[in-house]
Amino acid sequence: MNNDQRKLAEGALFTDLYQLTMAQVYFRLGIHEKTAQFDYFFRSYPDYGLHQAGYCINAGLEWLLDWMRDSFFDEPSIAYLRSLKNASGSRFFTEDFLSYINRQSVITGITLNAIPEGRVVHPYIPLAFVHGPLLFAQLIESSLLNHLNYQTLIATKAARIYEAGMRQMMLEFGLRRAQDRAASAGARAAIIGGAAGSSNVGASAVLGFSPSGTHAHSMIQAIVALGGSELEAFQAYADSYPDNCVLLVDTFDSLESGIPNAIKVFEKLKQKGHQPIGIRLDSGDLAFLSIQAARMLDKAGFPDTTIVLSNQMDELVIWQIITQIKDEASRYGVDPDKLLKRLAYGVGTRMITSSIDPALDGVYKLVAIQENSHWIPAIKISENPEKTINPGHKHLWRIYDQREKAIADVMSTAEEDLCQESTLQLYHPTDPSKHRVLESSGISKIELLPIEIITKGSINYSPPSLDSIREQRQMDLDKLYPGVKRIVNPHHYHVSLTEKLWKLKRDLTLEYQDGERGTD
Repeated sequence: MNNDQRKLAEGALFTDLYQLTMAQVYFRLGIHEKTAQFDYFFRSYPDYGLHQAGYCINAGLEWLLDWMRDSFFDEPSIAYLRSLKNASGSRFFTEDFLSYINRQSVITGITLNAIPEGRVVHPYIPLAFVHGPLLFAQLIESSLLNHLNYQTLIATKAARIYEAGMRQMMLEFGLRRAQDRAASAGARAAIIGGAAGSSNVGASAVLGFSPSGTHAHSMIQAIVALGGSELEAFQAYADSYPDNCVLLVDTFDSLESGIPNAIKVFEKLKQKGHQPIGIRLDSGDLAFLSIQAARMLDKAGFPDTTIVLSNQMDELVIWQIITQIKDEASRYGVDPDKLLKRLAYGVGTRMITSSIDPALDGVYKLVAIQENSHWIPAIKISENPEKTINPGHKHLWRIYDQREKAIADVMSTAEEDLCQESTLQLYHPTDPSKHRVLESSGISKIELLPIEIITKGSINYSPPSLDSIREQRQMDLDKLYPGVKRIVNPHHYHVSLTEKLWKLKRDLTLEYQDGERGTD
């Protein structure tokens, strides 16, 4: 794919066909410029089978904005749409419709309010409110979902792995197992979620992070196959990178040759005034090998060298390794706490693909449309209550208790100001039998979550640095109760509707079910 083809594929036409077919219907009906509101949200946390998430980390907004800023219906995209034919051979898109969108930005007239990247987010709450001309608000759906769903998914996985590893250094090693160019988006999301860096050199260059990595088994195999030894391979690497030396020690036998040979190389580096970084273990019983490696390195006078663990790492595997080290290290004369503080984790496949649950079920739903400056709520009803949307023009709030811990995210109608309420009657978004009351005396702060990103087609938001986004993630996680962050069976975080919004949803549902609306 050459540059022109890539621009065509990844610009305004980076969408599904049905977005364009609906846009033409809106145009033919003359409703294409009516102001509509769409909500972007996801319905459930990632579930990894044996364990599941109790929160997500919002990510992907900056790269979505890059796409929005650069995407127009230019001449090549219009020419392609003009070439499409329907079953009878006539043109799929009419000339007047193509003339209308020609040279238009994909965000013509759009206003976007969104939760910033790095914030902790939960099911059902809108991560983004999009309102503007119905035609263009509809057209951005597919790309918005593509950018935000994936990076949020990977940032969430990365955060869980980082937290499971006791916030020790964690590196993203997933380029070889990622889905094509998603590797770069995944590297960015992993860094948002807690990775200290990535092995992906191109992504690192763009993101402003130094790439991370050591060497493969193949370097040692090649040197040995040509008549050399593992020790000579280690020495060659150390000679090339004396101040950045991490040696992979499990090509043949970690305990009998790999670690002893690494120690010999480290001793030479030390004699020359260099400080070796550490070793990497990529196979075997990683907990046991970490203990033995620490014992051997300590005895040799290298108590501060890092031990990097890799090979199918995820939060559950790391949790098990840490548990085993806490149980076994002392019997070998190794301080488990000191050992855990020198561990680092290289995480690849299971993070970059969000293994077991590889897609976030984010959706983009029409919730209101404006007629004569009045918002008309829209609803989709399903026999599955979880798929019945929360209608209308809304606000989104986060409530903190007296310990300054987040205890609920609340959706309200746009007319409500929760900061002025003394008592909050809150309802479960899908189960009307569940409701509770919060008194202002038990609340320390109420925060309005979304901020304005785009105003009537003009991007007026300067994305924060990745370091700032990472700091925001850590602050939000620190404000969650520990039970919500459990790796297995996390405690349920409350997402609620105000009484006014709950009644609007109930009344609309009854009107449609009773045939008072939309069934003729």
